[in-house]
Amino acid sequence: MCEGNSCAEIEKIYEIAISGSDEEKISAATILCGASLVRGWNIQEHSILFITMLLTPVGLPNHTETESHLISLAPFLNVLLVGISSIDCVHIFSLHGLVPLLAAGLMLLCEVFGSRVPDVTWTVTAAEQLSYHEVFSNAFTLLLRFWRFDILPIEQVRTNAADPPLGSLFSPEYLLLVRNCRVAAFGRSTKDILKLKRLSKIIMNYPKESVFMNSFPKLYFWYKQHQKCIASIRSGLVPGGPVHQIVGALLSMMFLKLHDGSESLKPATLGKSSSSGSGSTLDDALMKLKVPAWDILEAIPYVLDASLNACAHGRISSRELSTGIKDLADFIPASLVAIASYFSAEVTRGIWKPAFMNGVDWPNPAANLSIVEQQIKKTLADTGVNVPSLDIDGDSPAELPLPLAAFVSLSITYKFDKGRGRFLMLIAPVLTAVASGCPWPCMPVLTSLWTQKMMRWSDYFVLRASGTVFQHNRDAVVQLLKSCFKSTLGFGTTSMSDDGGVGALLGHGLPFQVASGVSPVAPGILYLRVYRSIGDISFLNKEIMSILMLSVRDLVSGELSKGNIEKTRHGTKCGHISFVRFMACAKHAALLGASLIWISGGQKLVQSLMIDTVPSWFLSANKLEYNGEQPGALVAKLSGHALAYFVMLSAAFAWGIDHYPVPPNQRALVIGMHLEFLASILERNEFLCCHRATWRTYVSDFLKLMVDCTPMWVQEVDVQLLKKLSQGLRRLNEDELALRLLQVGGIGVMGAAAEMIINFERRL
Repeated sequence: MCEGNSCAEIEKIYEIAISGSDEEKISAATILCGASLVRGWNIQEHSILFITMLLTPVGLPNHTETESHLISLAPFLNVLLVGISSIDCVHIFSLHGLVPLLAAGLMLLCEVFGSRVPDVTWTVTAAEQLSYHEVFSNAFTLLLRFWRFDILPIEQVRTNAADPPLGSLFSPEYLLLVRNCRVAAFGRSTKDILKLKRLSKIIMNYPKESVFMNSFPKLYFWYKQHQKCIASIRSGLVPGGPVHQIVGALLSMMFLKLHDGSESLKPATLGKSSSSGSGSTLDDALMKLKVPAWDILEAIPYVLDASLNACAHGRISSRELSTGIKDLADFIPASLVAIASYFSAEVTRGIWKPAFMNGVDWPNPAANLSIVEQQIKKTLADTGVNVPSLDIDGDSPAELPLPLAAFVSLSITYKFDKGRGRFLMLIAPVLTAVASGCPWPCMPVLTSLWTQKMMRWSDYFVLRASGTVFQHNRDAVVQLLKSCFKSTLGFGTTSMSDDGGVGALLGHGLPFQVASGVSPVAPGILYLRVYRSIGDISFLNKEIMSILMLSVRDLVSGELSKGNIEKTRHGTKCGHISFVRFMACAKHAALLGASLIWISGGQKLVQSLMIDTVPSWFLSANKLEYNGEQPGALVAKLSGHALAYFVMLSAAFAWGIDHYPVPPNQRALVIGMHLEFLASILERNEFLCCHRATWRTYVSDFLKLMVDCTPMWVQEVDVQLLKKLSQGLRRLNEDELALRLLQVGGIGVMGAAAEMIINFERRL
């Protein structure tokens, strides 16, 4: 329940925001976006629900009445937009699950204010005025932060890797789809019913109609242009068109004032994309730019293309390029989105010559590049990763691809005053995502330059630069995976139960500032930040499986060194520590391994694991899996247990344990192929390279898990294959399991089950 009358007071403030005077509305919006968003969960829930309602007016953008209503509320809406633009507020909306609902309202605001000619302004303070472009920029950048705009360019160019499970869900269409489903289903759950009773007057006013991207034609057009910009080279401009005129005006605004309109730097000399009359002046250009924001965003890629080509061919200097782009961002802050989109695409194409960061043409990172290198090494070392091969060569000048150099220069010269620091929250993730995909040491160079600008951002950039190491070094990925297993199992501690578990794997989230510097990054958190950018993930199956086997060995040897296990002539036997404890630890390791496989590559990686990796391991496993030592009976048996749980959990993550409706039935196909391998080995009684106890334990455990936990899987298996498996289990003296397998198998194997029961009775 809400504390005291806090929720009731917030409801009163909301009523004022709805029906009060203009000044009262602005004051109410300020209060709603203030302390109430950092109070308890219930107060937060009330506040963000009211803010969402205020930013989601009833009606679609083609309703004239709604448009005029929104336009008159511009100062009030802008207070709300700015008030929820901090990092904490964005996270709060995400935690409460209101991003899809809020995104629909932001799209409407973008559509309306981005379509208006900036012919009206409002006085906010004595030194600041508010325009349509300003409101549009605040709504647009906030929408893209909820959309996770920063991850798209890198995701589009990933190769040789399976898409991550949620990789395709970051898009405006998906947000609207979730919004529509949630609105249609609202009121069915107990929680929704309670909300309706408590806030019926407010919630009932929320628009119930489904909303799709075609409801926002201007936004949809820009979104398609953005996707084309990332996927392929843009088409040329048609001379004389309206976009062509805006391109010329923007280039005039960016570069004419640099040289007082000198002929050598007029827009016509910048590239084929621009042409402006010889009599162009800065005032003329600004008059031509009194157009809707969407029209300006459409022209920006062509403006940047002309500017970058002019710099590459020496028609303008790098300093003039940086200053011109900064003026463009100052003119309309929403242009930062188009600038980030263009530069991201150009960097990934790799067609531009490098820019030497020598301190003359471009900023020089040498002042603290070596310090950044040591910070990266320390961050990785604290997580258990040591990669000395990625040292930065201090003798050769640092270089960046030309589009990235221009992007970096913009980011470190853009003034985030007058509350515009919120735009940095959009630039920084995009910038680091782009630099992370470039060759080493682009990310350390970026970190060094940004550290010189803002020390408070150094921890963020050092952490991102540390993650870049895993894109360029496969051994670093393996070391990080080993650290994940060691931290989870608590290796190196005095007792298996003292440390380890999820707490050690994930720590306390992202690193935080402590007296001696920055706290170490938990290995699980670091892996969650870098797994998307590993690239070729085909090696992960083999490495994770190998680490799992070695973890089981280390588990036993660790207890042996403490004297908790007695060693015999033929192996080991449990002493003070029970076999149940070992099994629990083996299951934890298997769960971690399956989780890593699933988040790293989804169904494709799980399919490869069951069809290729596991069979290959059984046929080729040798002493190298245990560092040259023949595993004892206890280690071999635990390895079989851990491997069975590992494979079973991986498959369960990928396809679930119940009905799998997607045709064709991929689950039945993959599991059938895996069981066919098991049956063929059982039928031939073939000698395997692994320890026989590992094989026997794996087969019996995997099939027991299928019978007990996933009977639907058994029913999807071919009848003849089930019979072959049953016969193979009987050769392993697993008669009871063989019978249970047939009993679960369904009608098709009832005859074989009855025959087996009769044989049992004859023996008795």
